[in-house]
Amino acid sequence: MPPDYGALAPQLMQRCARALGEPTAQAQLKQQAEDFVVSESLGFEPDGSGSHALLLIEKRQLNTGEVAAALARFAAVKPLAVGYCGLKDRQAVSRQWFSVDLGNRADPPWPEFADDRRRVLQVARHRRKLRPGSHAANGFEILLRQPDGDRADVERRLGEVQSQGVPNYFESQRFGHDGNNLLRALQLFAQAAPRRDAKQGMYLSAARSFLFNEVLSLRVAASSWQQVLPGEAVMLDGSNSWFAAPQITADIAARVADFDLHPSAPLWGAGASPASDAALVPEQEALAPHPALCAGLEKFGLRQERRPLRLRPRDLQWQWTGAGDLQLSFQLPPGGYATAVVRELVRF
Repeated sequence: MPPDYGALAPQLMQRCARALGEPTAQAQLKQQAEDFVVSESLGFEPDGSGSHALLLIEKRQLNTGEVAAALARFAAVKPLAVGYCGLKDRQAVSRQWFSVDLGNRADPPWPEFADDRRRVLQVARHRRKLRPGSHAANGFEILLRQPDGDRADVERRLGEVQSQGVPNYFESQRFGHDGNNLLRALQLFAQAAPRRDAKQGMYLSAARSFLFNEVLSLRVAASSWQQVLPGEAVMLDGSNSWFAAPQITADIAARVADFDLHPSAPLWGAGASPASDAALVPEQEALAPHPALCAGLEKFGLRQERRPLRLRPRDLQWQWTGAGDLQLSFQLPPGGYATAVVRELVRF
């Protein structure tokens, strides 16, 4: 019998096992937009010429789609002429790159795009449109206000996260308010002749993300999320590439310890899982209760992909303020969620 997704949807992240167990401390997150600052790093220099204007925009309490739509109106271009590397939170201060294809036209007066919630920090020309995931990293500066538990436990958890990383969960932002994006996906899959929906991709992504989290949570509960199991589809760090590992050699084990290779779980779609043997068992166990989601993703033409089970923050630093708050800073690769780091430290 399939789960009651209506009851399940509002508590999707509560289902996800924590690698370090339930935190003893509780803190306030995102009490102000300035408590959560995100800075996007492209990892390359703009070409200096081309039809696309690249703009580094600082936005406050605006989501990425709102800024992209405003840019299209301001530059008098179609919405598809605007590109960006990833979605950033509304309840935050984000410094994010956008591209605007101007064709042969000159730049509009970009400083006039500013208002009380957005401003243009940098402009350059480039030959290509920005695509999702085309940046190198996101930097985070996060203020956790008034942690009320054992500071020594928080410090211990910070050291563990620094050395071993955290489970690479898709966090609640992916699922929408009260998990509604997952429920919308189920409604979409139940239609005999689905109607085109502008948010269809968001719903499909929510279903895929939920299934990935189910597999990862099972691996976390079994303490195997950092281990490459026999038959694992092993992923190269910083890449979507993977290879099958029927046996775990000394070389593979060493590269896993160095975070050069990672165990993985499926982003579900058509085709057979590349995992086998011991690595296939948790996938089958976690996905068996969700046949409608698996079949729906296959019906909509998505293909099997993989995602690493581990997420390791780079340059993790922290300090306690005079007010007793905890200030964090770290970098994550594209697709990594900062709240996946925070949830291993405190309840929020």
